[in-house]
Amino acid sequence: MNPAAASGAGVALRVLAARVLHAVAEQGRSLKAELAVALPTLADPRDRALLEAIVFAALRERARFDAALAAWMDKPLGRRDAPLRALLHAGFAQLVLELPAHAALAATVEAARALGRTHQAGLVNALLRRAQREGLPAAEPGADWPQWLRERIAADWPEHAQDIFAAATRPAPLWLRVNRRQTTPAAYAQRLREAVIDAEASDLLPDALRVDVPVAVAALPDFADGAASVQDGSAQLVADALAPAPGASVLDACAAPGGKAAHLLERDPALRLLALDTDARRLRRIGETFARLRLGEDARLQCADAAEVAAWWDGVPFDAILLDAPCSATGVVRRQPDILLHRRASDVAALTALQARLLDALWPTLAPGGTLLYATCSLLRAENDAQVAAFLARAPDARLQPLDARFGHDTGAGHQRFPGEDGMDGFFYARLVKG
Repeated sequence: MNPAAASGAGVALRVLAARVLHAVAEQGRSLKAELAVALPTLADPRDRALLEAIVFAALRERARFDAALAAWMDKPLGRRDAPLRALLHAGFAQLVLELPAHAALAATVEAARALGRTHQAGLVNALLRRAQREGLPAAEPGADWPQWLRERIAADWPEHAQDIFAAATRPAPLWLRVNRRQTTPAAYAQRLREAVIDAEASDLLPDALRVDVPVAVAALPDFADGAASVQDGSAQLVADALAPAPGASVLDACAAPGGKAAHLLERDPALRLLALDTDARRLRRIGETFARLRLGEDARLQCADAAEVAAWWDGVPFDAILLDAPCSATGVVRRQPDILLHRRASDVAALTALQARLLDALWPTLAPGGTLLYATCSLLRAENDAQVAAFLARAPDARLQPLDARFGHDTGAGHQRFPGEDGMDGFFYARLVKG
């Protein structure tokens, strides 16, 4: 047995994992927000990494763990036992992660007592030991997805649905975008090797390195000084899809958190870029990102609703527009598993209406011959190729410009990437040219 695992610190970590899971799964809280509060309470980076691993594994395998509880318990857990369910999920997650089983079990049983459930500590011990002995039952592919969304995915992508569901249960690699103003991927890969971090370059992404065993951002060499950023490969492809001319005037209409705008500026400091976002706090974070990357005053940041053009546009058309539209985020479930708990069918209707409103509002701000890149991290055709096809029918001066195979499957009105392909997230791209 690892004494540290059942120590006070080990027990506290399991309690924290259960509380995060309960807040996300039962109280509708954001996983990102809950982790932002929980992680700083752990002093050891290894503990922070372990907490994240437990929580993500528990959310990705939620249906499987619930199936085990349903099969092994004579009486289902009631609503009052939701904190216990969260702790049991955390315990099962440790077995899936193949942590030393005896230590994990001991710490989780003690965590039940720390949560004021001493009378149920024996039940926790018995269920975890059964899982250790028999293994956890399998769940049907897509069982974690709400029925309405599972049906939408199956209808939209009948040949890819099973792979989409499977990809959502797998951890994503860490993708880095190397700041070409400061260094090269080859040189930065060498810096990573010196830090005992293995990274591989990508044939598809000229500025990217892929780290298959994720590490803490603080461990990345010169990260604080702007040598690299964390950005999935699919998001990095946006710069190649938009491909503005040198020195072009560019609008990033929904810019937060700022990674795509930063990538464009890293490639071309002469771009005249305006970044908009409706949230002042998120806009400040874009400024902080630009400062870390030493992009200085290379862009204008403005708090505005991109669809309310009269409130922010000076009447000078843009050469290129990036519309990374608000969407259901169904292509990034493996990174944000709480999407499956919080997304509602009504959200999609509201989002598609907003996307259409943004397209219609921004198109007049684009110069003749200019390019608008419509992008989402969604897998739903209503938000992607169907949205683009409807816009093309409304805008006679808009035409779709082909993209190559790097951008995924040709849908006839844009290109769709599925999660896990080339290690990247699910993403959609449509390049529209005016005139």
